[in-house]
Amino acid sequence: MPGPSPSTDWWAQRAPSASAAVLATGTLAVGLDLAGYGVLSRIALGLACAAWLMLAADFTLRLLLAGTRWRAYAAVPGLLDTAATAALTTVAATAVLGTGFSAAGSQSLAAALLVPAVLLWPVPLALPVQDGERRRPGTVFARCMATQGLAVLCATLAAAESAAWLAHAALVLFWLGLVLYVLALARFDVRQVTEGRGDHWLAGGALAISALAGARLISSDSARLYLWNDDDRGVLRHVTVVLLVLALAGCAVLLAAEFLRPRPRREIRRWATVFAWAKTAAAALAVAAALDVSWLDGLGEVLLWVAVAAWLAVTAWAVASARSYVPPGRIRSRARR
Repeated sequence: MPGPSPSTDWWAQRAPSASAAVLATGTLAVGLDLAGYGVLSRIALGLACAAWLMLAADFTLRLLLAGTRWRAYAAVPGLLDTAATAALTTVAATAVLGTGFSAAGSQSLAAALLVPAVLLWPVPLALPVQDGERRRPGTVFARCMATQGLAVLCATLAAAESAAWLAHAALVLFWLGLVLYVLALARFDVRQVTEGRGDHWLAGGALAISALAGARLISSDSARLYLWNDDDRGVLRHVTVVLLVLALAGCAVLLAAEFLRPRPRREIRRWATVFAWAKTAAAALAVAAALDVSWLDGLGEVLLWVAVAAWLAVTAWAVASARSYVPPGRIRSRARR
C-alpha cells in the first residue's frame, strides 16, 4: 500500500499552524474590500475559505483519531498551550472569514461562521496556562486576537442586520479584548522584538485588530439603532484613535528591529507578520471611514500593498517548501530522469 504523498505529509506537519495563513489571507481580503478592490478581495476570500475548509477537515480527522487519548496529550508539557493557541487562532480566522463574507453581502454565511467561532472561543480561553511564570512569544496575544476578531464580526453583522444586541455584545468583547491585551503584554518576552521569527508581530497585530473593532463599533451606530450616546461615542473615538496610533507605532518599531537585527524570513510564523501588516492597513482604512479622516485612506492603502507584497513572498516560500519537502526517512533521489 503506498504511503502518503509528500504534499500530504507536509500538510500534516504544518496544519496546526496553518490557521495563521487563513487569518492573514482573510484579513487581506477584508483590507482589499475596504480599499475598494472588490475582485482581488473575493479572490483572497476564496483562497482563505479553501484553506479554512482544509483546516476544518484536518481538525475533525485528528479529533476522531485521538479518541480518548486527549487526556494523555494534555499532560504533555507545553502541548496544551500549543493546542490553545491553535484553537484561538482558528477562532480569529473563522471570525475574519465571517467578516469577509459579510462585506461580500453574504450575511447568512457570516452569521453561520459566527456560531462555531463563539462556541469554540471559551474553551481555549479558559484553559490554564502552562509555565505561567515564563515569558512568552508573540502567540501570547492569541486570546486578545480571537476576542477582538469576534467583536469585529459581531459589530459588522450588527451594522448589516440592524441588530442592537450584536453591537452590545461586540462592545463587551471589545473591552474584554483590551484587558486580555494588557495581560498578554505583561507576559510577552520583549526580547522577541529583536529575536522573534515572525510571530512577535502579533504584538502589533493585536492592537490593529482592536482598533478595527473600535472603528466597526462606531460605524455600527445609526439613527435607527441609536446605540451610543455622545459620551459613549466620544470614548470609543478616543480609544480607537489611540489604538491605531499604537498599532502604527508598533509596526514602525518592529520593522526597525527587523532591519537592525535581520533574521530568517522563511518561516511559517511569518504569516503572523503578514497578518499584522494587513490588519493595520484594514484598521487605518476602517478608522478613516468611521471618523471621516481622509488622509488615513492613503496611509491605509500604502500599508495594504505592503501586506500584499508580504503575502506573495510568504506564499511563494510556502509553495516552494511544499514542493521540495522530503518526509522523514526518505532520501531525495539525485539521479537524472
